[in-house]
Amino acid sequence: MQRRDFLKTTGTLIAGATVVRPGLASDANSSRAQGRTILPINRNWRYSRTFTDAAVAPAFDDSSFERVVVPHTNVKLPWHSFDDKTYEFISVYRRRFKLPASVRGQRVFVDFEGVMTASTVWINGTNLGEYKGGFTPFSFELTDHVNWNGENVLAVKVDSTERADIPPFGYQIDYLTFGGIYREVALRIVPHTYIENIFAQPKNVLTDAPTVDVKCFLQSAGGAQDNLSLEVTLKSGESVVGTASKRIDSLDSSSDPASTTVTLSNFGKVDLWDLSHPHLYTVQVKLLRSGHVEDEESRTVGFREAEFTDHGFELNGKAIKLRGLDRHQTFPFVGQAMPGRVQRRDAIILRQKLKCNIVRTSHYPQSRHFLDACDEIGLLVLEEIPGWQHIGDVPWQDISVDNVSRMIRRDWNHPSIILWGVRINESRDNHDFYTRTNAMAHSLDSSRQTGGIRYFQESEFLEDVFTMNDFGFPLKAPNHPRYLNTEFVGHTYPTKTIDNVERLTEHTLRHARIHDQLASNPQYAGGIGWCAFDYNTHSDFGSGDRICYHGVTDIFREPKPAAGFYKSQCDPEEEIVLEPSFHWARGDQSIGFSKAVVCSNCDHLKFYVKDKLIAEVDPDRAQFPNLRYAPFVADVGKGIDPWGDLRIEGYIQGKQVIAKRYSSKGIEQKFSLVADDLSLHGDGADTTRVVLAVTDEFGAICPFADDAIKLEVEGPAEIIGDNPFALVGGTGAIWIRAKEQAGIVHLRGHHPVLGQQEIQITVSPSASELA
Repeated sequence: MQRRDFLKTTGTLIAGATVVRPGLASDANSSRAQGRTILPINRNWRYSRTFTDAAVAPAFDDSSFERVVVPHTNVKLPWHSFDDKTYEFISVYRRRFKLPASVRGQRVFVDFEGVMTASTVWINGTNLGEYKGGFTPFSFELTDHVNWNGENVLAVKVDSTERADIPPFGYQIDYLTFGGIYREVALRIVPHTYIENIFAQPKNVLTDAPTVDVKCFLQSAGGAQDNLSLEVTLKSGESVVGTASKRIDSLDSSSDPASTTVTLSNFGKVDLWDLSHPHLYTVQVKLLRSGHVEDEESRTVGFREAEFTDHGFELNGKAIKLRGLDRHQTFPFVGQAMPGRVQRRDAIILRQKLKCNIVRTSHYPQSRHFLDACDEIGLLVLEEIPGWQHIGDVPWQDISVDNVSRMIRRDWNHPSIILWGVRINESRDNHDFYTRTNAMAHSLDSSRQTGGIRYFQESEFLEDVFTMNDFGFPLKAPNHPRYLNTEFVGHTYPTKTIDNVERLTEHTLRHARIHDQLASNPQYAGGIGWCAFDYNTHSDFGSGDRICYHGVTDIFREPKPAAGFYKSQCDPEEEIVLEPSFHWARGDQSIGFSKAVVCSNCDHLKFYVKDKLIAEVDPDRAQFPNLRYAPFVADVGKGIDPWGDLRIEGYIQGKQVIAKRYSSKGIEQKFSLVADDLSLHGDGADTTRVVLAVTDEFGAICPFADDAIKLEVEGPAEIIGDNPFALVGGTGAIWIRAKEQAGIVHLRGHHPVLGQQEIQITVSPSASELA
């Protein structure tokens, strides 16, 4: 089905809403390409938790409303043990602005990157329509209703209830969606004929003569359409690699953008995008009228060939066993309302701390900032549409098919994305519905395969890759030639940082066993474990405090021992890893400490107590015959008398390459504050995590430290989180959010016994936004 026919027949796009362009607003405070202006409007919003019809009128007095900055959560929450009904209400946001005189006469759009869950938008009292959906972008055109000479008022009614007519809702879901305008907003001002979207498709990338088909979508509101042409440039950094141009013979005025393809060729071999060297290029498109620039846009792309085959997954012709984790994009205290820096940090944790090579965006399209980071650091992505088990009626399904379109049209240039998830997670078969979602994906993007996450192998196979949640052990054998495991362990063995050694160790080993089996058969493309981070949930899931403790890290992104297994699977040339799955305590196993499990990419370990060698072991190949870096299992029970400090040494080819020590005293020795970043932008949204931890004298976390840390912040920033903050498993985190001014932030943490620690964060000036 053609996109125009789809929009006509489904009715999912309520009057006025258009499919938003992928790029949306930049991170800068404003940007001006030739022909267009992007004006972020993330500051100076007025917000009320109570919606009234009067609040959409331009003259309404909103002086009593709270002044907020986007991304914004409709209510701040505890990190656990709260009722989801707390955020399920209808609120209103208002934003006043004046348009610059320089843009008079152009077309004006407002672009929303994500609002949870349904949004009704007014401009100067005119209702533009409702958009149904919290995870996909949407736009409204403002042109016919703006005041070019004075103030404009944008009003947004935000319904954050779990509406049964909108995916993923309609039955139960095992995650929380929160509320508010939680992603960025911008005004996009373009000429009457403009570039609506760009899809750059590299081809023949493994040859000496690669090409790029640049599909340009052009939109026109009428007027002269003669003497138009496209000029396309491929750049690596600032260097021009290739150029091409094409004349536009005709362009109809239509609600549906017209597309034309310009092919770049004859630029020779390229630097490939791969996991270790994710080289990126820029495709720049200029729309010219009689040789003068009418509009200009660009996209970032990578040259890579990614394909699931009958013998596993291949990247650039090389077989790669996929090893990853599923990610929810939610955070403590503010739900999904975290800015770009924090979203990007999750990608860094997954790729650089946990050494994953793939992530699944469970169970919805996630922040563009996260995906940008995946492109930049070489983290593959399986991106899927919103949903969880339930399939609604035909109008609900129409919205879901539209979600496929919006997800792909926003993200089709990301080289990190290798698979479109076009099935509702763990839903039953629905032939007609899933024929539509697959057809939509293939019509928009023939360069990528589709997958559909199911939990039963008897499922009808309509996609290109059979993607399967399998929580049993041993895993089911592949029943289709292209087969990817997308969930395991997780909810079948929830684990907290405060659990005893035996449970923490078993949690680690369960992940290791699964990956060992995945490594045993090349037809397993790999596995994506459930899951990366603990997350908030409803009362009928989780551990009784509205948390699913399914992650290999906690909700604050701090590692559990199972994280050490994922980390240990990297090559020692990247990082030498030695991660015990235990804390050093003599009596925290049922019969005293006897079995020491360590995840490492060394080939030999030695264990010392009080500098006495008590054990030395090689990787446990009997239990893990297929893993490249198998865990070590050492029997140390007979060697720990007398009790004392533990030292573990790691060796590669007979040479000691790493050592770690653990205290036997059981005394909390050090308190620390560590920030992910020491500089922020003073835009009112930029945020960084600060980890609080209590350790022994060697830096190992003391897992039973639960002290309340009193926090003080001085300078242009605020604390997102509890204050005092009670440690959980010896650690935890708060976030520091910059205010709208420059200066030095002093954050002090006071431990009741170990004293005070302080960090400084520099907040740099940020240009003002449109007023």
